[in-house]
Amino acid sequence: MTEQLIALAIFVAMFALGAIRGIPIGVLMLAGAAGTALLLTDIPLDDVIAGFPLSIMVLLAGVTLFFAIAQINGTIDKLIDRALAKVGSNALLLPLVFFVITAAIASMGAPLAGLVMMPVGMQVARRYGVDFALMGLAMCFAIGAGGFAPTSLYGIVTYSTAHGAGIELNPFLLFGIAVGVYALMLVFSYAVWGRRRTPITAEAGVAAAVSRGSASTSSIEFGEGDDDDARFSEQRDEPAEGGAGFSRVEPFTPVQWATVAAIIVLLASVVIIAATGGDPDIGLLCFALSGLLLLIDPSQGRAAVAKIDWSTVLLVGGIITFVGLLEEMGAVELLGDAAKSVGSPLIAAFVLCLVGGLVSAFASTTGILAALVPLALPLIADGSLPGWALIAALGVCSAVVDVSPFSTLGATVVATAPEEEKSRLTRLLVRFGLSMVIVGPVVLVGGLVLPAMLAG
Repeated sequence: MTEQLIALAIFVAMFALGAIRGIPIGVLMLAGAAGTALLLTDIPLDDVIAGFPLSIMVLLAGVTLFFAIAQINGTIDKLIDRALAKVGSNALLLPLVFFVITAAIASMGAPLAGLVMMPVGMQVARRYGVDFALMGLAMCFAIGAGGFAPTSLYGIVTYSTAHGAGIELNPFLLFGIAVGVYALMLVFSYAVWGRRRTPITAEAGVAAAVSRGSASTSSIEFGEGDDDDARFSEQRDEPAEGGAGFSRVEPFTPVQWATVAAIIVLLASVVIIAATGGDPDIGLLCFALSGLLLLIDPSQGRAAVAKIDWSTVLLVGGIITFVGLLEEMGAVELLGDAAKSVGSPLIAAFVLCLVGGLVSAFASTTGILAALVPLALPLIADGSLPGWALIAALGVCSAVVDVSPFSTLGATVVATAPEEEKSRLTRLLVRFGLSMVIVGPVVLVGGLVLPAMLAG
């Protein structure tokens, strides 16, 4: 037992050291796994390295490459412009519209790419008198919901880790659960903050907040990785001509039409293959479609490859490699047995989801997903809890806390809000985010795990 406890301590130390010193956690995890194997076990290093998840690497690299091309050639910006141009000025619908648009962007490989809508959303909230809290939360919820799409990071990590452990978790079911939870959170936010109106200003440039220029007020690179590594930059553009309202949208270029067609082909292929009982290889589909788009416009190749999300590949790969070593040493089973000793499987599930939410509020959501999913396996192995429900609950509970200002999402809401609103939003997001540490497990364990357990 001593070796297992030391290995677990090293694992936690690598996590803490990376977060405190700003070192890529994946690098520390790979080095820590190799050192732990050499010092505490007789497991060959070849076996340790064999635990690196190549399938997830292909998946993440393919998805981020494909959507990086769509970002570079302007297709994503053009789709945003078209959507906003049809909205009009209905203040009540604007948070919902931004939820849909931001979720669509977040579903394109990198959830934090949805942060591109934050400055736009806050300017629109000011222009049309929408509460900044409602608009900010709507976009945070959208990033979480879109992140659990089968084509995006949270979903990929959660269902890939579950499948690697032999647990059948339908990626579309996981996505549906996440969307349902975040939709409920959005309804609650509408009920609380939907009636409050912010002062409408005549500030220069605000009247054209959703013009083509303002739609580019921020940029999120597709290589940002996890919560702690997001690279957010805000750029002020000149106000678009034409006064208030929504400016004319430029037509799609041939390359952009080809990209739109590729996105449709990707989504349709995934849905059709899954519906017919197949297991779509999203990573290879993305690589194939990326190759076709680069044949049409080779000039995008170098920039697109540079945006492949290698930091997240390394993060997830390093954590899964170390967790694989811990499983081989019996350390994961040791923790699972400790959870089972609680007595009630439901209480154990609640505690696990609680820990996931609490740690994720201050650390990388992606890393937590990769690390905690294996800890649920002992609770699933004896059949006391439905595996798909527990893994889905654990994944969503680890993400719903990200509205806290201690995470990238909440921090960006505060950063893009007007100066007079920052202190209010900080207090509000602290309360809301930390309340999700408790509310998330209550809702997910009580509303998903328990019914699935009774039905089984």
